[in-house]
Amino acid sequence: MNDKNEMLLEFESKSQNESFARTVVAAFATQLDPTIEELADIKTAVSEAVTNSIIHGYADCLGTIKLHCIITGNELMVEVIDEGAGIDNIEKAMEPLYTTRPELERSGMGFSFMEAFMDELVVDSIVGKGTIVKMKKKVGKAERSKGCAQETNQKVV
Repeated sequence: MNDKNEMLLEFESKSQNESFARTVVAAFATQLDPTIEELADIKTAVSEAVTNSIIHGYADCLGTIKLHCIITGNELMVEVIDEGAGIDNIEKAMEPLYTTRPELERSGMGFSFMEAFMDELVVDSIVGKGTIVKMKKKVGKAERSKGCAQETNQKVV
């Protein structure tokens, strides 16, 4: 049995597409039978990554954002890819409360939320070329059932 599934979506860097992106990823992730909490975590992380691409990557122009998702076993991998401005100091950008757009009254917590809600976060960026945010999360029945394996093997008389 092949336990891998993949999708790729491209959309314009318009703020109204942020909710579309998080909804698409949540729908894709439902095949893993996630909990409501797991879905909320995924949606929040995707929302933050896409919002960063819109606000920072394409601050003064319209561009394309790619959303690439792969499910392997019980792990969801999400990549949010833009060809925008890039990040000149990733370490600084990942500090809580840091923002390059304070005039927009942003909290500067996007990367912190991504780190908190996903199991793994990797950010690759080249100034003037764009940014790839790669996030992974183990979700669904396979993860939750590990602790119940012995219970389900017991015979009830």
